[in-house]
Amino acid sequence: MLVFGVILIPYPGPGWLVVFAGLAILATEFAWAGRVLAYARARYDQWTAWLGRQPLPLRLLVLAATGLVILATLWLLGMFSLVAGWFGIHHPLLDPPFSRLRG
Repeated sequence: MLVFGVILIPYPGPGWLVVFAGLAILATEFAWAGRVLAYARARYDQWTAWLGRQPLPLRLLVLAATGLVILATLWLLGMFSLVAGWFGIHHPLLDPPFSRLRG
């Protein structure tokens, strides 16, 4: 659950919630997980507070960088190629790079 949450972090939705839930589950059994959970929550709160104090252009830059991470991940997973195939569109740039290795 924790690893899945880390993967979800850049995507819209409950990424951080899943991370914190995974750590909370582990914290019921392991003291180290409780310490990591407290540390992660504090850093998350600091990050959101810092970002909230920044000027709009910087916040938009962070938003754009997050969007690029999302698009790159979707491309690497072949989602663009898959959806384009539903509509009969086939273009080599939509294929993920590892699909070209099948040769």
